Amino acid sequence: MIEALRCLPGVGPKSAQRMAYHLLQRDQQGALRLSHALRHAIEVLRHCGRCNAFSESEVCERCDSPRRDASLLCVVEMPADLNMMEQTHAFNGMYYVLMGHLSPLDGIGPKELHLERLLARACDGSVREVILATNFTNEGEATAHYLGEMLRARGLKVSRIARGLPVGGEIEHTDAGTIAQALIERRSL
Repeated sequence: MIEALRCLPGVGPKSAQRMAYHLLQRDQQGALRLSHALRHAIEVLRHCGRCNAFSESEVCERCDSPRRDASLLCVVEMPADLNMMEQTHAFNGMYYVLMGHLSPLDGIGPKELHLERLLARACDGSVREVILATNFTNEGEATAHYLGEMLRARGLKVSRIARGLPVGGEIEHTDAGTIAQALIERRSL
């Protein structure tokens, strides 16, 4: 059980041991619920045929909703990123989840991310703008650059989410790179 828990990201031997003993000693019902939930997820979940996020059906509820703006397609790296975008209530378009980012050192190129599926989705005739919302890491930036070139070559409008100071943040406690980017991406009032 301890070895099985170690497959989770960020879980080392001590954390795995604490979790295992907690489930066995203090929460056996929780262990059973976890076991059933994992089995159910593995057996039932699949990738949505349109956005590539996890879904119990061929097309997820979000992609099937007539209330969403099909002309806007936001590309994110992971399902957790999609969830964060949704929590803002600031975007009502469609999504595409890459399930990773380009990382040649790790052997992850365009083929491994199945970018042909993204290209087919973006060029389906309904999308007018693709918003790249990859992370601001080296890999995320490289992925955004690659996708931007690929999508612009197909005649699509491509934009990138802005970056800068966080809401409620103070300049005094912000790193120089973030302040510089906020200055570069400033807007008129």
